[in-house]
Amino acid sequence: MINNQSITDIDIINSLKQDVQYKQIWQRILNQKVIEKAAQERGITVSPEEIQSEGDSLRMEKKLYKVSDTIAWLAEQMITVEDLEAGIGARLLSQKLAENLFKEEVEKSFAQNRINYDQVSLYQIIISEPRLAQEIYYQIKEQEISFYDAAHCYHIDENRRQFSGYEGQLHRWSLKPEMAAAVFSAKPGVVISPLKTDQGYHILMVEKFIQAELTEERYQEILNNMFKQWLANEVNYMLYNQIEPEEINESKQQIT
Repeated sequence: MINNQSITDIDIINSLKQDVQYKQIWQRILNQKVIEKAAQERGITVSPEEIQSEGDSLRMEKKLYKVSDTIAWLAEQMITVEDLEAGIGARLLSQKLAENLFKEEVEKSFAQNRINYDQVSLYQIIISEPRLAQEIYYQIKEQEISFYDAAHCYHIDENRRQFSGYEGQLHRWSLKPEMAAAVFSAKPGVVISPLKTDQGYHILMVEKFIQAELTEERYQEILNNMFKQWLANEVNYMLYNQIEPEEINESKQQIT
């Protein structure tokens, strides 16, 4: 009850349907069923101590230093301590399962795809007219104007002019194949002749190359991608090869 107005389970379900979020919730339930089943088969569990430790970290993150602060926050979120601990346990179980399944595969995947993780610190000028692009390229090459001044004056994107054409650190896969080939075969500081795309004519200059490393962040990224793909495949297999129609309906009914 809120201000003498009742909110029922049906109200919540109807709201999810109206906001086109119903399928998303159902999908999350199926995902959790797959995770729990796979974890049980592999003897993977989450201890109360692990949940407590994660809960303590969450409280520090939310600055809930007092018990009263935590109780007030839980009330605001409309959940109980048990709900919070169940959610933490589910997340930890998912993480443990991902590690169990793919920990040894991450380094192999990184090594096989290392080239895609290489980065380049890149400058570029995009110009709409081919003749102007060629003229500016020669002016930069002959040192009649600096690359940065040319970008500040001629880049078609006015917002990029103030950065003198600096695009930041880009992965190889974020560039179109023909552009990636030209960029990653260039020498730092050497201007690359105009390349045509649907945006215009690009004059490029590499500042430096950044060799890929298997950092903790990238490790987690690869692990998560592997786990998400595995989970999607497992859910599809469960839906189309194992579960009877009434079992699927039972999963739907759990959110009603």
